[in-house]
Amino acid sequence: MAFDLSSACASENAEASELQRMIAVEHQKAQFEAQVHTFTDVCWDKCMDKPSSKLDSRTETCLASCVERFIDTTLTITNRFTHMAQKGGMH
Repeated sequence: MAFDLSSACASENAEASELQRMIAVEHQKAQFEAQVHTFTDVCWDKCMDKPSSKLDSRTETCLASCVERFIDTTLTITNRFTHMAQKGGMH
């Protein structure tokens, strides 16, 4: 029974590549969660006058608008960087 070195290397490379992909996905999840926490903190501070057991309509509208502005801004920035990277503007 002969040991095939090239097959073993290919298998290790495939495992390393999969591990890197999994790490990248987990990193993206962590970034998303951090961004959600940031949105929550900023919008809470901006919109909440005094905590109570129910949200009044003004507070609810403020929170929704605040988060939507953050999401729109984040998408705009992300799209801009993607566009720049595709044009070769980022190194």
